[in-house]
Amino acid sequence: MTAMASHLARGSERTGRSSLLRQVVRTIRSRQLIEPGQHLLVAVSGGPDSMALLSLLHRLRPSWRLTLTVIHCNYGLRGEESDGDQDCVEAVCSQLGLPLIVERLNVDSRPRGMSLQSAARELRYEAMRKAARACGADRIALGHTADDQAETVLLWILRGAGLAGLSGMPVCRDGLFIRPLYETRRREVLAYLRDENVPFRIDSSNQKPLYLRNRIRHEIVPALEHVVPSAVQALCRLADLCAEDNRHLDRQVMALCSGKMTPLGDGRFEVDRAFFKGLPRVVQRRVVRHLCQMVDVLRRPPRFGQVEAVIRLANGSTGFSVRRLGSAMIVVERTRLWSAPSDFPADFPVTFPEPPNVSSGFPVPVELPVPGTVVWPATGHRIEAHRARKADLPPLRSNRNTIAVDAARISEPLTVRGWKPGDRFCPLGMGGRSKKLQDFFTDLKISASERRCIPIVEAPEGIVWVVGHRQDDRWSVDEATEWCVVLHVRSESAAVES
Repeated sequence: MTAMASHLARGSERTGRSSLLRQVVRTIRSRQLIEPGQHLLVAVSGGPDSMALLSLLHRLRPSWRLTLTVIHCNYGLRGEESDGDQDCVEAVCSQLGLPLIVERLNVDSRPRGMSLQSAARELRYEAMRKAARACGADRIALGHTADDQAETVLLWILRGAGLAGLSGMPVCRDGLFIRPLYETRRREVLAYLRDENVPFRIDSSNQKPLYLRNRIRHEIVPALEHVVPSAVQALCRLADLCAEDNRHLDRQVMALCSGKMTPLGDGRFEVDRAFFKGLPRVVQRRVVRHLCQMVDVLRRPPRFGQVEAVIRLANGSTGFSVRRLGSAMIVVERTRLWSAPSDFPADFPVTFPEPPNVSSGFPVPVELPVPGTVVWPATGHRIEAHRARKADLPPLRSNRNTIAVDAARISEPLTVRGWKPGDRFCPLGMGGRSKKLQDFFTDLKISASERRCIPIVEAPEGIVWVVGHRQDDRWSVDEATEWCVVLHVRSESAAVES
């Protein structure tokens, strides 16, 4: 390379690095994420996104008069690989002269039924909040990129989410958590790391197709970009528009409910039941979500099926009932609904909705955690789920009350729901051919009223099991299977009959 060519190449690299820094500064300013002179707690896993974020903020530190503290969470789930991540972060912090907080978190103590990913996320966010309070940080900076946002939106689309889910990750949450790389593509991050010689680690679990997000990242997003090159930007724009619409609707609902949703002074919030029953169903959903979020420290919204169950109880003739929705509890009384944290000191039974009148509609879907148990309200059957190694399982033979599926082929959340017109699945024993569920029921001479009550276990990928009748062949255990999800159904009186 000639001297002139070398000079131009170095100039091009400097331009690329400055371009990314300017882009991040534009995001920070336009989204009002950081003010000069603030103290930032930077969450750094050792992966490319968070390492690039730390490098960029460190470059901004002198001109913005920033104070930086780094936090790294080590779950120890990947053994030496996890320790290697910590070593990498420690080395970079030592080189940059930045203080580092290391939190070793134990996900094995998670509550029954909570997934590993959910437990890790809750522990991580709680650890970051505590660390921010301890060191006096004004903001907590996270390394999520535009690609992460697009993947999140697709994930919620596949779960049938509404505006709140389609809003994806907020660029600023609770005035504390910020995402300066919100408008930055992952490929730009990798180019920056290469040009700046910033070390980073690759999490091997992000390459495995075990989790739905990984399949979205490695299969669906590339396919979408092949058809529409600007697919990621379009999904991020969708998230911004939905977030704006969602905030406006929330403000309108809160104005409508002004004086009707009141604090009780002991951590609870209540709303008049007659007023609630007079609201349109779309508004009722927002009221239930708001009641739950007001008593949740992390302001997590309840799931759709949980919200629908509460609405059904509140709109019915039930005089008293209790629903626990994650970390919140909603009590339906004769004249009011009230919410409280799930550990509120009260000895209430957990109730399920009354069995529906099958002539008027379908049973409300219920989420099935793994491991966990749910009672299907339409029949009273208990459906249980747990994980097991294939090598530890006895032969299931033709037992229609218990099935095992390949855990690597399905993801969570699992949902138990009723039959819907248009449902299709691939019945085991049909060589992978699909069949309408309606035709399957017709072949078994199951009446229209009976089929409405039959529970169906569904994953985001599709139907897993027509409970008590047939499992879907697509998720069957084979020679390559290592881990299984085992599903079992039983009742107090008798097993489900075929």
